[in-house]
Amino acid sequence: MSLDINELVRAVKQAAVEAVKADGPMAVSFGTVTSASPLKIQVDQKKTLTEAQLILTNNVRDFNVDMTVDHQTESQSSGSGEAAFAAQQHAYKGRKTFKVHLALKAGEKVILISCDGGQKYIVLDRWEAP
Repeated sequence: MSLDINELVRAVKQAAVEAVKADGPMAVSFGTVTSASPLKIQVDQKKTLTEAQLILTNNVRDFNVDMTVDHQTESQSSGSGEAAFAAQQHAYKGRKTFKVHLALKAGEKVILISCDGGQKYIVLDRWEAP
């Protein structure tokens, strides 16, 4: 029995196309946050997503970021005279951790990408309805 490579390639391509159709490729959808804690997002009248189904990007969650700083603090006058003014300034240097507050709130609209055949959703960002 001889192997026809072109036929094999066609069969593999067809199997790949059928696998994508069966699992449902990624699709963009929109939702509304109905609860911030626990996080719930309503996609349509019948479908509400829970935290277990959501993958959050940094655009829609609180997270910490390390930053390097090197500056003087701003002066705040206390007392009188030049010495009191100078005593209120000090160097602020080094690597510092800052919290970025971007967690979702109830009522916000979000852009979602479905994956894993609709089992998981990546929450990309907020959006404003026209």
